[in-house]
Amino acid sequence: EYQVVEFERSTRSAANAAEAIGCEVSQIAKALVFRQANGRPVLIITCGDNRGDEQKAAAVVGDVLHRADANFVKSNSGYSIGGVAPVGHRVPPIVILDHHLKTLDTIWAAAGTPNSVFCLTPEQLAGLTHGTFEDIAE
Repeated sequence: EYQVVEFERSTRSAANAAEAIGCEVSQIAKALVFRQANGRPVLIITCGDNRGDEQKAAAVVGDVLHRADANFVKSNSGYSIGGVAPVGHRVPPIVILDHHLKTLDTIWAAAGTPNSVFCLTPEQLAGLTHGTFEDIAE
């Protein structure tokens, strides 16, 4: 029920995606993969103009979080950095959503490649990912 839109140019960064789509940077659902101390992936999705706070996110999951390298991201999500979709991960992550996303009518998320996106509402994102809205932005 979601339509993937592909662009000839990169939508790898939030700014690139917003420019290609013609929306505000805040409407980009920026997905970043982190690694818990036990190796479990954690997917943090923030508004495109926000930066996730690792300490706040760590408090939500109750464990230390480490930035994931490209190999960890690819092997656990199946996606390369810059195209990490919020769904379809090889290893289901814990998902934390920036509560600022709830203030938006529509958002755009990566669709698995560095030049594809799809549109949805924050409520649809929460339903698809089973994520919770938390105060995780810096």
